[in-house]
Parts: sequence; structure tokens; C-alpha cells
Amino acid sequence: EVQLVESGGGLVQAGESLRLSCAASGFTFDDYAIGWFRQAPGKEREGVSCLSTTDGSTHILYSWMDRVTTSRDNAKNTVYLQLKRLKVEDTGRYYCAAGPDPRRGGSASVCPRQYTYWGQGTQVTVSS
Repeated sequence: EVQLVESGGGLVQAGESLRLSCAASGFTFDDYAIGWFRQAPGKEREGVSCLSTTDGSTHILYSWMDRVTTSRDNAKNTVYLQLKRLKVEDTGRYYCAAGPDPRRGGSASVCPRQYTYWGQGTQVTVSS
């Protein structure tokens, strides 16, 4: 059974940090890139970052660039999202997703064209 399980969310104050985890199972982890997404209340889901499990390359979406890092532990089939200097407007449900890793095909892109598997998300609430 394919699973992506997010964890690490919670209630924090503005300015604090959180590290979210995405644990993958049921598929060949090294064949997939992992993306993180945020869905704020009443808004569409938006991308945050991508990571290639093939070579560790990352791409951070522009609006998150100075406050987010993503990393992997291939031995644990886990990808992390470190959120720093959180703002109230960062509140939302954070999802990870897996899609075919374009780096395996020699592409310069890190983010998959489409995502095959999705997790259920973890809630992050930032208070002022």
C-alpha cells in the first residue's frame, strides 16, 4: 500500500519554526521527487518546494525562498520541510506529494510535471 504520511504540524507563535516530515512507503522512493504544498483556509493549494530523491536537488518557490528548506533522508524514506520565521498567513494544511523524479531522466527540472501520490496533510496554525 502506498502511503505518504505527514507529521510535525501544530500550533506555534509567529516567528517560531517547525519541521514537517513526510514518510513514504509502498513505492520506490528513489524514483520519485517529493513536493510540499500548502492549502490555506478558503484558498487553493499552492506549491512550496520540490526535492529530488535522486540527487538531493531542491527547488523552493519564490515566495518561500528565504524561510524554507527541504531535505531528505533516503535511508528513512523521509523528506523534511523546515519552516522558519513563521507568519500568521502561513497557517494552513501542508501536504507532501510524490511524482516521477525528472532528474532521473537527466532533466534540469526538480519538480515533477505531475504528482502520483498525496498524503493527508498536517495542520500548521500560526498565532500572533
